[in-house]
Amino acid sequence: MLIAVWLEAPLHPQTPAPAAPTAAEIDAELAAVLAATQARGIAIAVIRDGQVSHVRTRGVRNAAGDPLEPHTIMYGASLTKATFAHAVMQLVEAGTLDLDTSIARYLPRPLPSYPTEDKYAPWSDLQGDERWRALTPRMLLTHASGFANFAFVEPDGTLRFHFDPGSRYAYSGEGFILLQFVIERGLGLDVGQEMQRRVFDRFGMSDTSMIWRPSYAANLADGWQANGTIEPHDERSKVRAAGSMDTTIADMARLAAGYVRGEGLSPRGRAELTRAQRPLTTASQFPSLQPEISASARRADLAAGLGVIVFDGPQGRGFFKG
Repeated sequence: MLIAVWLEAPLHPQTPAPAAPTAAEIDAELAAVLAATQARGIAIAVIRDGQVSHVRTRGVRNAAGDPLEPHTIMYGASLTKATFAHAVMQLVEAGTLDLDTSIARYLPRPLPSYPTEDKYAPWSDLQGDERWRALTPRMLLTHASGFANFAFVEPDGTLRFHFDPGSRYAYSGEGFILLQFVIERGLGLDVGQEMQRRVFDRFGMSDTSMIWRPSYAANLADGWQANGTIEPHDERSKVRAAGSMDTTIADMARLAAGYVRGEGLSPRGRAELTRAQRPLTTASQFPSLQPEISASARRADLAAGLGVIVFDGPQGRGFFKG
């Protein structure tokens, strides 16, 4: 299942927007993409000048052949990261959180002293490694924590630093989970409730949630493995800032349009959210702990923003999920 948002409005308004596609042109492109990728379904939204221009779907949502629709529930996966980052930036603008302050300043006790909880990483694995004190929210949102993507992908399941925090880029969902932990344990806020109030309600994302809702079962998209086998939708019961969100293309279109407009943030906050802040120094995002490539081999326009990756495209500076 493919989900995409096409942003026609540039982040820098001086760049002229490309010509608007018609619904027929979008449908033809969707058919071509499905044929080329062998995906079973695809959903796309077009945002023009900060407004939703088109929401189109094609293909099926499950093995029974039920059609994929604009309000079909899909697993948001790492789209959650960009959504979470918007909520975090609101906390920053409210003066509740500072992007460049050590997480140690927010936690009432040392990070490694916390017992392991199911929805968080085993922070106690960091006992004896004081580098955790160097971590800041900005590092966590720009994939510079030094962690693997998740502790559970480590051969021994142990959380560890692979490089000094802030020294380079390496994709890590665990960094987002740590920032969730800091917000919940250090600030006393519930991330699920903050996401609902600050993002989902603000943008009218009525079909989006950080945890499973029984009502989703009526119009739900399953996934497929590369070999064609069904990957049933996971009914997630725990809020995970790195990727527990369920959503629809219609709701993601509203969020993307809000990102472009800068809604809910000051102009400065909106610019900071999508500013190029950390160069992508690996050949690809996955696997996450790749060696860095030479400067001459890198794409100079690719960089991490806060929960997003920014790039230069025909619309000017754009972004996708981080």
